Amino acid sequence: MDISSYVLLSHEQALRRRLDVTANNMANTSTVGFKREQPVFHEYVERSGENAVPSARKTSYVLDYGAVHDVQLGAFQPTGNPLDVMIDGPGYLAVETPEGTAYTRAGFVKVLLSGDLATAGGQRLLDANGKPVNVPPDQLGNLSIGADGSVVGSQGPLGRLAVTVFENEAAVSPRGDGLMTAAGGRILAAGETKLVSGGVEGSNVQPIVETTAMVEILRSYQSSQRLTQGMEELRKNAISRLGRFT
Repeated sequence: MDISSYVLLSHEQALRRRLDVTANNMANTSTVGFKREQPVFHEYVERSGENAVPSARKTSYVLDYGAVHDVQLGAFQPTGNPLDVMIDGPGYLAVETPEGTAYTRAGFVKVLLSGDLATAGGQRLLDANGKPVNVPPDQLGNLSIGADGSVVGSQGPLGRLAVTVFENEAAVSPRGDGLMTAAGGRILAAGETKLVSGGVEGSNVQPIVETTAMVEILRSYQSSQRLTQGMEELRKNAISRLGRFT
């Protein structure tokens, strides 16, 4: 293949990446706490040798750089459970997993048989010290979670849920089980934390926006294919004409 074919191939690979991300967004339209992703691409410029044609000494390719999260809040969805919480602002709830601490914005909260607060998937929620928040059996009836993350029972505070923020959202990566992995976060102080109890945060994916994006990706791919076919015809015609002089 010539240089033009490689350039078009890099463009089509970028379109495939955009399609995968967009399809994943669409699939998570109803996923609680899901943040839509957007791929990021960089331009990669390859410099040819001194003997190259001057106009072709710099060739620009598309380089997949990763994906970033749209941090816009999703809509509040009441659940009727006073323990469920929505993070009104940036940050993630810290949870305990066998692989270490993970993070989530899905605020479904329940009490395990051990008395520990946990997510809907059974992962124990952690406090600012990285320890589970435990609720004694005699305080289960009047349990509540305050705006600053404080867990309060009938006899007073029992702990405070940790809300962790990350300066670089691009470093927060999905694990595939509804949880996120990241490093270097900062736990918000009580005055910086704002939780809304009685519901959870819905996905911030807008189906119409994602559908429009998929149509644009398809049209771009079709245009790229037409260019490829056009260049193939030019090569055939050039070879045919050169053959007449041999």
